[in-house]
Amino acid sequence: MADAKLSAAFLPAHASPHPMANPGYGKRSAPDQRPRAAHDFAHLPPREAAIAAYLDRLPDGADISVKTLAKQLPYGQCALRTALNRLQNAGHLRRGRERLDSASGGHHWITRSWFSRTARDDDWWAAFTRGDIPQDPPSRPPTRSRAHILLAALGREVPSLSLSAAECAALAPLVTEWFARGATEEVVRHALTSGLPTPVHHPAALLHRRLTDKLPPQPPTPHPPRRILECAECGVPGPPEALPGGVCGGCRDGYAPARPASLLPAPVIHARADEIRAAMSLKREEGTTV
Repeated sequence: MADAKLSAAFLPAHASPHPMANPGYGKRSAPDQRPRAAHDFAHLPPREAAIAAYLDRLPDGADISVKTLAKQLPYGQCALRTALNRLQNAGHLRRGRERLDSASGGHHWITRSWFSRTARDDDWWAAFTRGDIPQDPPSRPPTRSRAHILLAALGREVPSLSLSAAECAALAPLVTEWFARGATEEVVRHALTSGLPTPVHHPAALLHRRLTDKLPPQPPTPHPPRRILECAECGVPGPPEALPGGVCGGCRDGYAPARPASLLPAPVIHARADEIRAAMSLKREEGTTV
């Protein structure tokens, strides 16, 4: 009954807002997803489809831990844990950690839960973990690109810069390069329309010259993200190739490796080290006294 009700309603927002996780944690939407459609989760069993539809509508940063979901949905923690593992096996979910680097040169690892409305296979998730985003055919850009639309609109703003469709198509790659280097549409538009000569005899040639001569510098190359995935069953981290379907070989074969002990917070480690040093110093003093 609850499954059918949740599926039929497609899980609209609750009366009380879904809790958010601590800053930096919680749900993270995978990139390059298809537009939302009614059949997105039709391949899943009713319960899993209902939970997936609910997760899909949560904002990034929402707490999607089993304990929190159990307070929001009509399922117990055991049922939710099973459902999330099935979503992971179907390619909608992956759990792991991501390294964040600070401006001061330090870094720390945080827990991530990546959700994708579009089901992904293991190869896609492996590429995503390396920082590569494979292009999905349904999400290809429209025929008229953002750059093409900007160029075509120039003639309405500045009649002397009116271009033909062929001229827009020829100049669009140059504008796209500006976008790739961080320029906004307003920056491009200002560079193309400010200080124009009177009259403009060859608008396409003028725009080509400006797009080439005023091209912004190449931005610094960003460091690729550092991510690792974790087994959905035992939590052991590993490379994507060792976690097909998000599950390690040990759990698939019926035995789970020992889960690594969680790291202690730095203040606890420092305090414990101070205690050990103090004890060693006291022991040396006692030996000297004797």
